[in-house]
Amino acid sequence: MNHLTLPQRTEHDAPHRPAAVAQGMTWERARTTARNSAGRPLPAVARALSEALGHTLAEPLTALTDLPPFDTSAMDGWAVAGPGPWRLRGGGVLAGDAPTGPLQHGTAVPIATGAPLPPGATAVLRYEHGGSTLADDAVLHHLTPDGPATGRDVRPRGQECRHGDVLLPAGTAVTPVVLGLAAAAGYDRLTVHRRPTVELLVLGDELMTSGLPAAGRVRDALGPLLPPVLRNAGADVIGIHRVADDPGALGDALRSSRADVVVTTGSTAAGPVDFLHRALTEAGARLLVDSVAVRPGHPMLLAELTPTAAGRPRRLVGLPGNPLAAVAGTLTLAVPLLGRLAGRTTPTRRVTAAAELSGHPRDTRLQPVALAACTAVPLPFDGPAMLRGLALADGLAVVPPGGLAPGATVEVLDVPGHRP
Repeated sequence: MNHLTLPQRTEHDAPHRPAAVAQGMTWERARTTARNSAGRPLPAVARALSEALGHTLAEPLTALTDLPPFDTSAMDGWAVAGPGPWRLRGGGVLAGDAPTGPLQHGTAVPIATGAPLPPGATAVLRYEHGGSTLADDAVLHHLTPDGPATGRDVRPRGQECRHGDVLLPAGTAVTPVVLGLAAAAGYDRLTVHRRPTVELLVLGDELMTSGLPAAGRVRDALGPLLPPVLRNAGADVIGIHRVADDPGALGDALRSSRADVVVTTGSTAAGPVDFLHRALTEAGARLLVDSVAVRPGHPMLLAELTPTAAGRPRRLVGLPGNPLAAVAGTLTLAVPLLGRLAGRTTPTRRVTAAAELSGHPRDTRLQPVALAACTAVPLPFDGPAMLRGLALADGLAVVPPGGLAPGATVEVLDVPGHRP
């Protein structure tokens, strides 16, 4: 009978665990540890609007002008002065035209949406609400029971903001809408935090990158899944590498990386080919979190790597290899760490449990949920190796030990980039 001999762990294999590191750290403490381990956000840099997407504002966005900068027409029609009827004036005002001369009482001039309102105009009469008679096409009449009230269909100067108003606080992620607002407010460049760099190491000889699973091997789900999640969490992913189940190869990859944060998948437990703890010890790393009391994702870890030659700190987030467990680890450790480095503020979302959210007896549970009318509905297919439930989910509910009854308040974590 053949016997399988597994490598025996030795004292040399076990990483240094300072007294401050607790195995099975609570989920809340692990999140706080990850965020605090980043220290201060990365330095501020100036970026052109075309290069600022995905960064984080390092200072408040204040308006450099009134918005709108002048009284403008909100509709196509006529700028009118007084209650009407109105004598039509020649010409017209288009968007982009310089302000025209004053509009006399009882007169009107054609105007386009976005065009500056002539001085003296009291309202805008929409095209569909006005017209002239056959007897006199130079006289404009309103076709509705009442004429346009003063200010109707006019966007007054400063309606949205005044020069110097704070539009967005520091810590806001720069989205396409933020870029549009910054441009409208007069900005050509934004002061943002440098995005942290991330290198992703996908570990495991059993992983395939194409085709159907066969002969004991499975498809790699995390290689496609994690990079966009990390980018949407504020990082620049500068490398994605597959590393064999070999301690030497893993150690070389850890030592050679120059990323601010190294993220690994798999090898965090104590199996026969789980070499991450050993590689961290040999690389001189210091463990900050070594397993978390959370399901799924229990065997996750956070370590401080040796700095770069330039003295820049480096950190490592070790994620479990099971897909949903890896996402749980990402939200527990990687997202808070990257958020602090990127200078982001992360709002907390709390909703009501629509049904019972069953919990683990001792550990926090992260449960895929759908959100409906501000309530969280638990979804099936929530095992650590599954992604089907998460694909249908709006986020992961944070269920404390023992679970939650219907009607209880529950925090829901967003998966960065999971929903538009």
